[in-house]
Amino acid sequence: MSFKYPLSAVVKVGLSGEAGQVKGRADYVSAGNQYYVHYLAADGRAVNAWFDEDEIQPASEMPKA
Repeated sequence: MSFKYPLSAVVKVGLSGEAGQVKGRADYVSAGNQYYVHYLAADGRAVNAWFDEDEIQPASEMPKA
């Protein structure tokens, strides 16, 4: 399965709307694509976290409801 987002893409976390940059990607036999995103959390901390492809979107789009 190909990746939807390239490395260094700016993406937004769908639920929180926090935006960051894709720093890594992973694909697994038993799961979909995942992205390691470095982003600024709502409380001002710099955070790194893994997200499934359906949990993020391009930063220019509105958050999913």
